[in-house]
Amino acid sequence: MRAAILHETGQDTLDVRDDVEAVGFGPGKVRVRLRAASLCHSDLSAMSGVLPQPAPFVPGHEGAGDVIETGEGVTGVAVGDRVVLCWMPPCGSCPHCHRGQGHLCVASLRRLGSAGFRQGDTEVFGFYSTGTFAEELVVPADSVIVLPADMPYELAALIGCGVTTGLGAAVNTARVEPGSSVAVIGAGGVGIAAVQGARICGAARITVVDPVESRRTRALAFGATDAIAPEELKGAAKSVAGGGYDYVFEAVGRSATVRAAYDAARRGGAVVVIGAGAQDDLVQFSMGELFFNEKRVLPSMYGGGDIRRTTARAIELWRAGRLDLAGMITHRVELADVNEAIAQMRSGEALRTVITLG
Repeated sequence: MRAAILHETGQDTLDVRDDVEAVGFGPGKVRVRLRAASLCHSDLSAMSGVLPQPAPFVPGHEGAGDVIETGEGVTGVAVGDRVVLCWMPPCGSCPHCHRGQGHLCVASLRRLGSAGFRQGDTEVFGFYSTGTFAEELVVPADSVIVLPADMPYELAALIGCGVTTGLGAAVNTARVEPGSSVAVIGAGGVGIAAVQGARICGAARITVVDPVESRRTRALAFGATDAIAPEELKGAAKSVAGGGYDYVFEAVGRSATVRAAYDAARRGGAVVVIGAGAQDDLVQFSMGELFFNEKRVLPSMYGGGDIRRTTARAIELWRAGRLDLAGMITHRVELADVNEAIAQMRSGEALRTVITLG
């Protein structure tokens, strides 16, 4: 089958090949024929080494398709089911899962050392045990979430990470209150999902902050009330009642933007960190300001709640016309053109690019 491989960490482009095999099928596993994948900035971070991932590997963790084979002992999913990939599934039995915080379960990370593909004699990993830039993959049954049969594949692919992450940050982590003021730093896919989440929650003012003018303009169509460049954030925050925003979402993943988010929040406000950054990128706060300002710093991983519940909520909001998924897709490419999609994302031109897989 066809798949796109990054042979060495730090390479800028992927090698699209037709001699790749999905391996590891057996008890407890399912084979999925992928129909659509979405390119997320986390894929680029894994390629560059910002996010740890052994190479060679097939990138991609947002994807949807059909189950074409199930292994012995698999329950809850059947051949023919339409599914979306879950790159960090909860185990259901650890302390985090028992507390209702399945998004913090790390049991699935033990699978990172297992190859999901083979190219010739070379074992190839899948990004975070998925690897959706491939026509087929084999994953444990808990790594798929069954979708309604009428859910379009390309829209479902977005829910695999970016939409649930941004929407969940507003709905689950911050619990944005109606009538509140919100700023979102970063108008990529996750940031736009956070904008929509804040709008759904009833925020009165939603300011989007991004250095790219086209991205700022695009954010207005998703519910942002105003859009500004980063250098305008300080002045905008001072103009808000209370001297800052009630909630500031950081959807970039850099210490500088986390610091800017903290400064833009009002005293007693919330700074919600969504961006996935490097382990050695340190953000600094003084003990005095942490104590005196009582601003809440709220990291939000994978939507900040049970991923299956957040996925179901996203689907219902989409079905009700309150969550715009189709509008988030700005580009569509075939797998052979995945490097074009990567270039578009790096330039800031694309919001979400869907890769068609048949």
